[in-house]
Amino acid sequence: MSTLTRTSRAIPIGARSAIAIALASALGIVAFGWPFLATPGSTLVAHSGDAPLIFALFLPVILVVVLAQFADGAMDAKSIALLGVLSAVIAALRPLGTGVAGIEPIWAILILGGFALGPGFGFVLGAVSLLASALVTGGVGPWLPFQMFAAAWIGLGAGLLAQLPIVRRWAGIHPWREIAAVAAYAALASVAYGFALNLWFWPFTVDLAPLIAFSPGAPVAENLLSWLRFSLITSLGFDIPRALLAAGLVIVAGRGILIALRRASRRAAFDVPVSFESSLQHDGATKATTP
Repeated sequence: MSTLTRTSRAIPIGARSAIAIALASALGIVAFGWPFLATPGSTLVAHSGDAPLIFALFLPVILVVVLAQFADGAMDAKSIALLGVLSAVIAALRPLGTGVAGIEPIWAILILGGFALGPGFGFVLGAVSLLASALVTGGVGPWLPFQMFAAAWIGLGAGLLAQLPIVRRWAGIHPWREIAAVAAYAALASVAYGFALNLWFWPFTVDLAPLIAFSPGAPVAENLLSWLRFSLITSLGFDIPRALLAAGLVIVAGRGILIALRRASRRAAFDVPVSFESSLQHDGATKATTP
């Protein structure tokens, strides 16, 4: 395998990080999936109008994952710097897309970053970059925790994709197969993001046709079909352009970006522990060798 395409992990997932990601993801699943699980008399249904603000409280939980990465010692100054650079790039790119017709170039950068630098890095990059871009664009609202969860999962999935044995074998041997796998993932993840984000407002949308409306207390299968119909009718026109752009950017620029990220990771030597040599010992060794 060529050293130029060797994969590395800027932020490996330690024990505490894995637990934090699992707990945050469990809360995220509850936040996204409550319309399919709530009973007619539940508090969620009774106060459904307040649910987006309640779920906004999940925002600090996502940030706990970042702190867990520090506690595990997985992040150091070099990985933080790389995380900051990529988050700044995504935050700068997001206003260019403005979400018009689903044209959002940020997903290619996020997916390539997670793919090149590992699932831990991808999870944190997704959450932090969406938070940063929301602060830059003024897009802070009850939808933000959902966007952060979804972006974090996309970055995590990209890192896990890179660890599949068949994908690892392609690195350096069949690089275009590797790029094709990343492009296919980018397309699927872009569509899945749009479908998932519909869940933050779909249950509270009024005056919908019965076939696409949320029905409190209805069977899971019935609400699931209503959500899928709603997504196909209302958002697929945005999701397909997003998927095509993300996959296209990966195909056109993905190879060069992956090489640059992997080279930066190797030169930064994230996995090499930092040690300091006493200056007194160095001076003593110097004097001992002086004639």
